[in-house]
Amino acid sequence: MKKVFLALLFLSSLVQAKFFSIDADTLVSLQKKGIVVIDIRRENEWRDTGIIPGSKTITFFDEKGNFDFVKWMGEFTKYVKNKHQAFILVCAHSNRTKVLGKFLSDMMGLDRVYELEGGIVYGWIDKKRKTIPYNKIKN
Repeated sequence: MKKVFLALLFLSSLVQAKFFSIDADTLVSLQKKGIVVIDIRRENEWRDTGIIPGSKTITFFDEKGNFDFVKWMGEFTKYVKNKHQAFILVCAHSNRTKVLGKFLSDMMGLDRVYELEGGIVYGWIDKKRKTIPYNKIKN
């Protein structure tokens, strides 16, 4: 009985999932539908690798892992207006997006949170996708 309960609990958590990892093709498809891509890396990272075309750049974690959630949310809510609006998070390797995405989904109640699996390095650049230089963007 305990195994059945645990299996049902696990399956119900999958059904209620609000945080999704997606690949580059899905990102492009969602972006074409108007879903905003938010790159949470630092400025030096944007300069090093460029950004996904159309991305909004809003740094979340600084180089020491610190963050100013209130300040970040002030920028974030310029693009994501309510908890039902879908958006895609991008970082270097998807470690930071997993932390932030799960927080936004589980703790803040946002219900359409996506992240680029593998981040811009493994999920985008390694897939031969193009980036644009940071100095060419307009947020």
